[in-house]
Amino acid sequence: MKIKMIFKIARTELRNLFYSPVAWFLLIAFITQCAAFYTNQLYDGAKLQDVLLKNSPGFKDFGDRSFTKNIFLNPDGIFFNALQNLYLFVPLLSMGLISREINNGTIKLLYSSPVKVRWIVLGKYLAVMVYNLLLVLVLGIFMITAAFNIRSVDYGMLLSASLGFYLLVCAYSAIGLFMSSLTTYQIVSAIGSFVTIFILSRIGGLWQKYDLVRDLTYFLSMSGRTEKMLKGLITTRDVIYFVIIAAMFLAFTYLRLAGARESRPWYIKARGYVVVVVSALLIGYISSRPLFTGYWDTTAGKVNTLHPRTQQIIKELGNDPLEVTLYTNMLGGGIVMGLPERRNEYLSELWDRYVRFKPDIKFKYVSYYDYDSSLDNGALYRNFPHKTQKQIAEMLSDVYDTKLSQLETPQAMHKMVDLRPEHYRLVMQLKYKGRTSFLRTFDDGIFWPDEQEVAAAFKRLLPAPLPRIYFLTGDLERNIYKRGEREYNFHSIDKGNRVSLINLGFDADSLSLDVQNIPGDATALVLADPKIVLSATSLNKIRQYIDDGGNLMVLGEPCKQYVLNPLLQQLGVQLMDGILVQPTRDEMPQMVTPYMTATGINLAEERALLLAKQSGDSVKVLMPSATAIAWSAHGPYTVQPLLMTVGQQTWLKAGRLVTDSVPPVYSPQEGDIKGSFPTALALIRQTNHRQQRIIVCSDADFMSNLRGGGTFLSRAFYNWLDDGKFPIYTPRPNPKDNLLIIKPTAAGILKIMYIWVLPALILVLGSILLIRRKRK
Repeated sequence: MKIKMIFKIARTELRNLFYSPVAWFLLIAFITQCAAFYTNQLYDGAKLQDVLLKNSPGFKDFGDRSFTKNIFLNPDGIFFNALQNLYLFVPLLSMGLISREINNGTIKLLYSSPVKVRWIVLGKYLAVMVYNLLLVLVLGIFMITAAFNIRSVDYGMLLSASLGFYLLVCAYSAIGLFMSSLTTYQIVSAIGSFVTIFILSRIGGLWQKYDLVRDLTYFLSMSGRTEKMLKGLITTRDVIYFVIIAAMFLAFTYLRLAGARESRPWYIKARGYVVVVVSALLIGYISSRPLFTGYWDTTAGKVNTLHPRTQQIIKELGNDPLEVTLYTNMLGGGIVMGLPERRNEYLSELWDRYVRFKPDIKFKYVSYYDYDSSLDNGALYRNFPHKTQKQIAEMLSDVYDTKLSQLETPQAMHKMVDLRPEHYRLVMQLKYKGRTSFLRTFDDGIFWPDEQEVAAAFKRLLPAPLPRIYFLTGDLERNIYKRGEREYNFHSIDKGNRVSLINLGFDADSLSLDVQNIPGDATALVLADPKIVLSATSLNKIRQYIDDGGNLMVLGEPCKQYVLNPLLQQLGVQLMDGILVQPTRDEMPQMVTPYMTATGINLAEERALLLAKQSGDSVKVLMPSATAIAWSAHGPYTVQPLLMTVGQQTWLKAGRLVTDSVPPVYSPQEGDIKGSFPTALALIRQTNHRQQRIIVCSDADFMSNLRGGGTFLSRAFYNWLDDGKFPIYTPRPNPKDNLLIIKPTAAGILKIMYIWVLPALILVLGSILLIRRKRK
């Protein structure tokens, strides 16, 4: 009887909805909005693709561009805009659900009937849920259409977004139902719904600096609740949230209607509301704990899930507790991101993906003030003249609305941890089984560390040995501690560069062989452009290291062949006399651009190399000054070129190269040799039950600070020398939905049909129904 009555009320309410122009108007507006956002992007994409197919022979697809994401989920997509404008639709739909009954007096007939109040509430809400399904069906029209317009549509992502849309619109409807029960005026009900939705969307930013209420207000916030679902990640935390919000306002509606029939003191009635709110908060808080949160990545490429390599590292950590402490310095860099009001954002943006696989991570926070003028030449004191550290910290605390008493003093921090090597900026310290590692932040558009850096920090906590790169010094080689144009600091130990060796899991140090021996834990030695002849001591130690099977990278420069050739002779390799010349319109003639060979492209899983492998295109690297490398086919190593110059554009210039005059001219009479020359070689051999790996490169400038540390190529070199262990690459395959299967003409017709014809048909259907109803 109860179920039948609920369905009967829902059926009656649905009939009332569709016998009013509001429901039809909202439906037409929703269809038009969705059609515009779908067809506009589809039409533009189809035109661009058609031009590329006709004029670009190498065009196959749009690479990492996902049309499912672009058309449906991006800021110009259907779902994003539907959710943005949803608060305008639902209050208009729900404003008369109960207020109409109160205003017409029919509520008294319901009260006097054997129908229970909870049946009325559930029946009316069920009617709205069915109407909401109609909105989802409208979205379904475009999702089905996408199957005929986009290759390999990611339906998992779309279904997840649809669930998020439906849960949100149902939560809005529950709010509207309650507001409708509070007043006889429908417009007041709609305004009340607007205000309540606005408050719930903004409450997550309130009182975030107070530990006692931070999690509660953040939980109540609707803002961002559908964000993960739009990306294809369904979590029990978000689903339960929407269920709780809907159930809470339905309970409020029941209490309101039931209270209208009873004469009780206000505090007795208020008790029911308090019980509902406390119960909702308690259930929500418990269900949002990491240990009780479930995840479902519905995307085709599992883009919301950690890479299997990162998962394996977390698995190796086991069930032992991992502690993460965020150190925030009031006088250091990154202060804004470390303030208490940003902590939930910090946990969500950075750590949620890792907590999914290790829910027992413990998070701690330490705020302090400390400063060392030697780190920035006293810039802070110049900005705040005649002020002490404490006075500056007090002023900035007032700016950031915190109290100096809440900050640890420099003396207390020095006893706790030494953060001077981290330049006192915002940093995280990871602790596990007595081991520690730092996880850094960066002054770029991302700020927080990526998965690659986090995986390396986790790996540092495990007992497995880490790769150690030793840079030889003592003969004017490139220096990893200097920041000058020529030096190697940027790609080696620069903590502010997210892709430097130190942030990718490597340890880097310098080594003078005149006074030191090569440590047994060396992963590889780097001999980068010595300017003077190596001493007999250094040379003998390097030769012995090579004989023992150690990995090595040698980088030379033109005009200094005599420095390295005595060592390279042992490898069966020689830097040829002269300098490579490649005259171009824009660059100086000694700046050559060799291309990577197949061996070079397969060196590592760097994104640039993976894209080249997928597309079949070549990859070129700028080398500011290089010479050719010769090797013996009968030497002790198997030699494979990594970089080769283009034969018809490059020659090996003999003698002196003049660069401040007219472009040089190829002159065989002077000894110039034209051809395709290697500028980097990979040497391998089996020795001591392992594969020895050596790289010889005829240019050292491309890895300098001025050249960005060699970017992807230097990382590929180090990865190959470390047998592919570090960096810990987390590559993602290109999406399959990166190509349209519709022509511009068909897309234009579809645009007319969906934006004009379909809404017109709905308008005609609704008008006929309303006119017939009015005649009756």
